[in-house]
Amino acid sequence: MKKSIILILIFFGLTSSYSQSNADSIALEFPEIKVIGRAQSNKILLRWAPTTPIAWKQLNTYGYTIERYTISRDKSTLLEPEKKVLTQNILLPEPLEQWMSIIEANDNAAIVAQALYGEDFSVTMNNDVESIVAMSEDLQQRYTFTLFTADQDFDIAKKAALGFEDTTVKANEKYVYRVISNVPSAIKDIKYGGVFVGITDFESLPKPLDLVSDYKDANVILSWNFKIFETTYNNYNIERSSGNDEFIKINPRPYTILNQSNRNGKSDRIFYIDSISNNKQYKYRVQGITTFGELGPYSEIVLGEGKSLLKEVPHLTIKNIIDENNVELTFEFPEDANKEIKGFELNRSNGEGETLEIVVKNIPPKNRTVVYDKLKASNYFTIAAVGKNGDKRTSFPMLVQPEDSIPPKKPIGLTGTVDSLGVVSLSWSKNTESDLLGYRVYRGNIEKEEFSQLTVNPQKANMFTDTITVRNLNSKVFYQVISTDIRYNMSIPSDILALKKPDFIPPSSPVFKDYEFTDEQIDLNWAKSSSEDVVKQLLYRKTNKAKEWDLILETEEPLETYTDTDITVGKMYSYTILAIDDSGLESIPSPSISIVIPKTKVNTQIKGFYAHVDKINKAVLLSWRYKEDGIAEYEIYKSKKGEKLRLLRMVPTDSKRLYDYDLKINTEYQYAIRAVFKDGRMSKLVIKKVKY
Repeated sequence: MKKSIILILIFFGLTSSYSQSNADSIALEFPEIKVIGRAQSNKILLRWAPTTPIAWKQLNTYGYTIERYTISRDKSTLLEPEKKVLTQNILLPEPLEQWMSIIEANDNAAIVAQALYGEDFSVTMNNDVESIVAMSEDLQQRYTFTLFTADQDFDIAKKAALGFEDTTVKANEKYVYRVISNVPSAIKDIKYGGVFVGITDFESLPKPLDLVSDYKDANVILSWNFKIFETTYNNYNIERSSGNDEFIKINPRPYTILNQSNRNGKSDRIFYIDSISNNKQYKYRVQGITTFGELGPYSEIVLGEGKSLLKEVPHLTIKNIIDENNVELTFEFPEDANKEIKGFELNRSNGEGETLEIVVKNIPPKNRTVVYDKLKASNYFTIAAVGKNGDKRTSFPMLVQPEDSIPPKKPIGLTGTVDSLGVVSLSWSKNTESDLLGYRVYRGNIEKEEFSQLTVNPQKANMFTDTITVRNLNSKVFYQVISTDIRYNMSIPSDILALKKPDFIPPSSPVFKDYEFTDEQIDLNWAKSSSEDVVKQLLYRKTNKAKEWDLILETEEPLETYTDTDITVGKMYSYTILAIDDSGLESIPSPSISIVIPKTKVNTQIKGFYAHVDKINKAVLLSWRYKEDGIAEYEIYKSKKGEKLRLLRMVPTDSKRLYDYDLKINTEYQYAIRAVFKDGRMSKLVIKKVKY
């Protein structure tokens, strides 16, 4: 035998129902023997394989032992399984001499013999399975090719100590088979493999399903579903018949999924391309081959014939836009090819790559122009030549765009929400214009300011998500949307959408400005909260001895005054006010004010109170007389006509006159006086008017 065998493998694949693909098993830390079994009418077939190249090499030296255990008989489980060793001698690959007689006639035998006994192992391949078997280590290549070849030929598997037939079986019994390693455990601990099977497990092989043929010009593409029976069949035969002739096999070697370049694991189908003559009927069928070399039943037959395809392709050359609705297209096509076609078809779509629609049919073969009268803003046209066999050759697309200065309609139905994290969700009604490019979204923090654009480019969706800061002084955020067509004509902006932000900031507090009181009422004045979202004001009061505040006013009106008439002289009253916004947040209560209502005695009043204009001294002289005990001081008030009286001065009791020099000519003034007693009582005010 030659030291080296160079083989050209036309078809190559490594498939098996027990995962003989070494890609996953090479790295196994603990090698084992994988076993499968197949019941036939009068025997049991076994196939196995070690899971690593090193284990395979060691088992080729030390061999295998096959044990059979009878588990059941006549459908009854035995109390003690009956053991039988089926290999009287250690099962090893047959010696080189027994391979020599068949290697010239059997390529499978040559491959396995070289893998087992050749000094080197070199295999030349002429297809892309090279990526699977081109491994750097010689042992790996020997192991891979041996397992693959054993899958193709069960007789070779038996000669290589990877297969076995048990013909001593009985129909009423079921067995467990063990394939045991004879490699000493000190060298390599290889786990045995097993399978449970009996004659009653025999099942007829299924026929391949879903065979489909696609007839082209001088070839046919066959495909069928291999995934359904991938654990049953690892190879296929393909047979063809022309006319009424018998079927003949057209694949020189068993055909596998690895014979095709698109084996990516994503398709359930296997493909085969056959060259044929046109206008001649062909029939096809496929037949599965198991790992044990069994031939399954044939698939359903498919038939058809190849047909000549058009060789010439039309080309659109000139577009003449007549108006916004009409265009005349000119195309080229060889005159001498007119006899091969039935005519032309004009196709149209809205965008490049979109599905084309036939818009003009049955254009005569001699015509080289066509008019289309339903232009849209954007039109992609192709012209197709229709062959007499129904095949078509289609031109490259041509873009036709009539002039367009009309913008799309303004977006309507703009609505939105803002969640507590500041995520804004906007949506609006979708525009119906066919040339719509998309929408631009704008945002503003103030309704009257110029909004800023949020979308870099027009977006197609009629919804938008934005994120805003909710903890700032702006209680609302504003949005507008503009629609844009493919010519970048822009619509007028949508109506402004105002969205209220989640409110985490309480309103500013109201502030008391001043107050006035008499012995009958207290007039309070305040500046209301500056926050725009205030919806309610609460005014509280308490007396000097009370611990709790009493609510005396709750109003939704923007009031800034209040008159408290529920008072008693001699008591002190404290007031505070707060604001509530439309989110229910309360302001900090305003600084409180406290007012003491003094006791008054109305039995006597100051008499002889005069206001005299002193032109020499340019002043108003006030004088009075009053005889009562316990007076602490006098209060003098002054105001211009129509204004409220305000305290001018506190005068001690030993004075009975006062000059006022702060005057303006031709101005009418009024003055008032009252006595303040040491016990807090006050006399009634006496008022005098004077014109300076």
